[in-house]
Amino acid sequence: MEHKLATAEKKVLVELVKLVQKKGLEGEKGGWKEFLNSYDKRFGASLSDPSRRSNDVLVAFLLSFDKEEDRQLLARVLQCDANRNLIEKFKQESPDKETPEQRLVRMTITHPRYPIYYAFPSHAEDWFVTKSGKKQSKVIKSTRMLAIDCEMVTCEDGSEAVVRVAAVDRDLKVVLDKFVKPSLPVIDYKTEITGVTAEDLEKATLSVADIQKKLRRFLSKGTILVGHGLHNDLQVLKVDHARVIDTSLVFKYSGANNSRTPSLLNLCKSVLDEELRMEGAAHNCVHDAAAAMKLVLAVVEKGVETSIPQTEKMLEVEKTIQEAKKASLYLHKIPRNVPSQELKGVITGDFKVEVKPPKKLGGYYSAEVVFSSQDEANQAFDNVDGDIVKDKMGLSQKMVEFQPSSGSVSRLYVRKNVQDAEVSAKKRSNTEEIKVSSKRRKRENDAKETREENVNHCSSRESKCENHIKEIEELKENHIKETEELKENHIKETEELKEKLKANELKLKAKELKLKAKEREVEAMVAEYEANH
Repeated sequence: MEHKLATAEKKVLVELVKLVQKKGLEGEKGGWKEFLNSYDKRFGASLSDPSRRSNDVLVAFLLSFDKEEDRQLLARVLQCDANRNLIEKFKQESPDKETPEQRLVRMTITHPRYPIYYAFPSHAEDWFVTKSGKKQSKVIKSTRMLAIDCEMVTCEDGSEAVVRVAAVDRDLKVVLDKFVKPSLPVIDYKTEITGVTAEDLEKATLSVADIQKKLRRFLSKGTILVGHGLHNDLQVLKVDHARVIDTSLVFKYSGANNSRTPSLLNLCKSVLDEELRMEGAAHNCVHDAAAAMKLVLAVVEKGVETSIPQTEKMLEVEKTIQEAKKASLYLHKIPRNVPSQELKGVITGDFKVEVKPPKKLGGYYSAEVVFSSQDEANQAFDNVDGDIVKDKMGLSQKMVEFQPSSGSVSRLYVRKNVQDAEVSAKKRSNTEEIKVSSKRRKRENDAKETREENVNHCSSRESKCENHIKEIEELKENHIKETEELKENHIKETEELKEKLKANELKLKAKELKLKAKEREVEAMVAEYEANH
């Protein structure tokens, strides 16, 4: 630990100190400020900003923690930083030197959505942060892979919990297939999707921590984790791993933007020419993990392209989805104490609300607000009082403040589901029809317009010149007037400041005189004391 802290970058040490402060942890010499008072006799806690302290001071404070749980927290943060550095090295690796497997890792971590999807709360105590290994060059060259997939249910607090985990190695051998006992009561098993029933979980005894321990022996020496929408699985397993291949980010539809990711079902049809499951059948995490591994092997071993052509059916489905998005708004970061029924007081118009539960315990929930048309959705967004800002995906949103029945003021965000620049083909067509007239009519009118222009050209030009001169004179007058007003205001402000300064100087002089008088009194008292003794 001492060596890791001594060689860590300052920004990491500062992050550690701030985290310790936030958690209210104390070492042998107390908290951060108590430590400074005892360690630095000159400045003490008066200079408490960690970023303004030297590395030696920061390290000395962090080494004062001797409790095992505190040391484990520091180790997790240091490992997170090591993993971040490794990811940056992955990005900088020359494409001509990397393995086919590492190429897919690089494609995953350089995808625009990677920073959003894989921003995990890894500092939490129940998270497992994998170690990347001491020699990063060997880590990058490792071709060992493990595909995982999870099935999730909804708990009584609205959060999702993992109930089944499967892992498949590079040879498509199932190395893990276990049911997990949720820590909270389940309200929706989603059996039609997950294939998991209440009976399946009756004999389940393993916890998420137990699954983490089982995965540890597979996730060493540069192992690459593979999955489709892998961030969802890592989130519920509470595992932070640096080397990942996410097939939902690696593969893309040709001609489509990055915001549209292909489903595992479509990828199996397009790339593997296989049916993952029958239509309407429930998921099977063993089959899904194996399918993700097969997709990666198709690229690595057979050189399959990662760009997938879209069928007519896909294009039709995508068009339907996009049209539905245009007629809806997305409400997010909704405080859990705000009932979904009260969302109708935030948005105007006639709509349906589809509530989405929070992704983590005690977190915000979200909702999809569906209108009957795009015009109604746009009008409802325009009616929302607030400034328009862009989210990470470039979509327009507004922050709204309102007062629910609970009494306290709450905030949430109202966001559009499509880019503002998207214009329907129908609208473009109508615009073109208005702009384009009959060519024959245009030719007939051209000669007439030319004659009229020649007659009126001179008088029009003279009239325009007079108007321009008049406008210029008016602008000059307005500019002079505004300049004079600014000067007067500046002079007035300057005089006021001078008066305040003079008043402050007089106060300071008065205080100085009082201090000198006090000093003379003290000197007289000291002299009198010395004379008597």
